[in-house]
Amino acid sequence: MVYFLSFISIAIIGVFVFKKNKNFKEKWLKPTEPFNGDKRIILKKNVAFYNSLNEEEKIRFEYRVQEFLLNCRITGIETSINVTDKLLVASSAIIPIFGFDTWRYTNIKEVLLYPTMFNNKFETEGSNRSILGMVGTGYMDNMMVLSKQALRHGFENEMDKKNTAIHEFIHLIDKIDGYIDGVPSLLLEKQYTIPWIDLINKKIDEIFDEESDINPYGGTNKAEFFSVASEYFFERPKLLAKKHPELYELLEKIFNQKMDSRKIKKIKLTIGRNDPCPCKSGLKFKKCCGKVYNN
Repeated sequence: MVYFLSFISIAIIGVFVFKKNKNFKEKWLKPTEPFNGDKRIILKKNVAFYNSLNEEEKIRFEYRVQEFLLNCRITGIETSINVTDKLLVASSAIIPIFGFDTWRYTNIKEVLLYPTMFNNKFETEGSNRSILGMVGTGYMDNMMVLSKQALRHGFENEMDKKNTAIHEFIHLIDKIDGYIDGVPSLLLEKQYTIPWIDLINKKIDEIFDEESDINPYGGTNKAEFFSVASEYFFERPKLLAKKHPELYELLEKIFNQKMDSRKIKKIKLTIGRNDPCPCKSGLKFKKCCGKVYNN
C-alpha cells in the first residue's frame, strides 16, 4: 500500500532510488566476509526464489543480501527481530532487482518492523489498523515500515500470489522516476510504455468485472496494480504466464527475469546432527552450522 500524508503527519515512510555504480557518490559498504552457513539454511528454508537459482546465482543472491543489510538497518519497533527477519527483508529487496547486477538501493537507510498491522499513526492497538506496509516521501525519507507478521506470512505461503514486503519494494522501484504511478520508466523501454498502460487499464477492468484471478486490490489504481501483478509474477510465474501471457511478457521485460523457467518451491529441511551440513563445508551439521543455527 502507498500512503501519502502531510509533512506534519508521522506517516510518510520510505523512498527507493536505484543508481548505477558510475553515478554513485555516497559511501557504499561491500561484504568482506563469506556468507554464513546458518544464514544459507534460513534462505533455503524460507525463500522459494532462492531455491530456484543455480549455484552461481545463489552465491550472487547471498552477496547482494549481505550488501543490502550492510547499507540498510532493520529495526524492530515494539517487537524483537532476529536474523530470519533481516534476511526476509533483504530477500524482498533483492528479488525484484536480481536481473540488474550493477544497481543498488541507495536511498533507503532503514526498515522499521512493527509486530502486526498498524494505522496511519503507527498504533498497533485499537481500531482502524489495516496497514501492512508503507512507503513515501517527506521528513522520514529513506525509510520503510512493514508489519513483521505480514513479512513472515509473505514467505510462509509461496502459492497465494501475495508478498507484502515485495509489494512495498515494487512501489519503491516505481518511484525511481519521481512518481508512484505504475509506470517504472527507468525499467520500461519507451516503446512499451503505452502498451503497458493500455494493458493495466484492461486488466483493471477485468478485476472490476470479476473476470480476473488477480488480487482485487490491484484495481485500486495503476500503482497498486503494478505491485499486485509483480507479487503474482514472483510467486506464481507459471500460472501468470498461462492465464495472463501478455502481462507476464511485459513484466519479464521490466524485471529482466524469465520467472516461468524457475521452479519456485521452498525446501523442507530435516537435518540430523550427524548429517552433512547444508552449507557444503564438508563437516557434520553438529560441528558446523548446527552450533549457531537458530530459526
